Amino acid sequence: MKDLPRQQFRFAPHVSGAANVKARDYEPSSEIETGNEYEAWALLRNSERPVGVGDLLELPSGQLRICKYVGFEEAHWVFPVSSLPEVNPNAAVDPAVNAAAPVPQGAQA
Repeated sequence: MKDLPRQQFRFAPHVSGAANVKARDYEPSSEIETGNEYEAWALLRNSERPVGVGDLLELPSGQLRICKYVGFEEAHWVFPVSSLPEVNPNAAVDPAVNAAAPVPQGAQA
């Protein structure tokens, strides 16, 4: 995790459950093969780059785990709006899709 987001994360109140994380707050680091996130933490704790609070570990399955004071919890990438596909407002639309639903008798439109 980059320094500024790490400081914000460290001083934020603890929230249990899955964390939503932004890719811009992280820098890729080394890879190691272990059985689980706690084994990775133990192997790296005396290294040049130990796993710290706010750091992410990506499992071989692609799942993310974020290091918190209480241990590791699930995390998910939050994608910025710019990564969503663009919508063309001038695109042709099927008129059948936009047809108004029939109004039942006795109901006001």
